[in-house]
Amino acid sequence: MDYKKFLYEQKKREKALKQKASKVVVKEIRFGPNTDDHDYEFKKKNAEKFIKDGAKLKAYVFFKGRSIVFKDKGEILLLRLATDLEEIAKVEQMPKLEGKRMIMMLAPSAKKK
Repeated sequence: MDYKKFLYEQKKREKALKQKASKVVVKEIRFGPNTDDHDYEFKKKNAEKFIKDGAKLKAYVFFKGRSIVFKDKGEILLLRLATDLEEIAKVEQMPKLEGKRMIMMLAPSAKKK
C-alpha cells in the first residue's frame, strides 16, 4: 500500500467518525429579574420542548442597569424553573452570577426504558 492511499483511507475513516458523533445542541432562554407568571409559563413550555428534543438548556437572567439589586429574585426564578423541570431534566450547573448574567445549565435526564 502506498502512502497516499494510506492517507486517503485515514481521512475517510476520520470523516466517518465525525458523522457518527452526536452534536450537542445548546438552546438559550432569557429571563428578566421581574419576569411575570404568564411569561414564565410560556418560556417554561418552550424549555420543556427543547429538553424533550434532546438539547441542553442554558437559562439565564439578564440584569440591566440597577436591576442587579434583585439578584435574589433572579436566583429564585432559575431555581423555580429547575424544580418545575426536574422530571425531564437535571441541573448541570446551579445558578451562578457572571457579570450581568445569572446562568444555569440544564441537561435532559437519562431516558427511562
